[in-house]
Amino acid sequence: MPMDEDAVAAIYRDHGAALRRFARGAVGSDGQAEEIVQEAIVRVWRQAPETTVGLRAYLYRTVRNLIVDQHRQRARRPRTVPAEGDGGFDAAVDAERIDELLDRIVMEEALMRLTPEHRQALVAVHYRRLSVHEAALELGVPAGTVKSRCFYGLRALRAALDELGVER
Repeated sequence: MPMDEDAVAAIYRDHGAALRRFARGAVGSDGQAEEIVQEAIVRVWRQAPETTVGLRAYLYRTVRNLIVDQHRQRARRPRTVPAEGDGGFDAAVDAERIDELLDRIVMEEALMRLTPEHRQALVAVHYRRLSVHEAALELGVPAGTVKSRCFYGLRALRAALDELGVER
């Protein structure tokens, strides 16, 4: 059973801008990105997922699938010359690049759900590859505090990723 129009409008209002940025990064055109996002929202409206837990991840997967479908569809057709300034859909765009972009967006979303202290410790140790001692000096806290923040931060990150619908 489809969702009501207010629910669909709320989904578009809450997630539309982020989905357009994601699609724009993959297809290179504002117009194509907007079409893809609108199609994704229509699919969500028609299919009406039972739960809103992981809705953002569901929306990103739907947009990703539409981009891949569009790419495959264009690969089967004879090549046309794109209009000036269109940007076109380049053959260099592949599913791996889209998956990497989606992973990065989902990870940023999960990191934003952590406390600033946990996020700073995880970024310093796991992303910037600082030692615990170097991170402690930079953050101005004891090394044991950095270890503790990393431990509890990873637990919170796993929980955030689960909420976003990321499967292990």
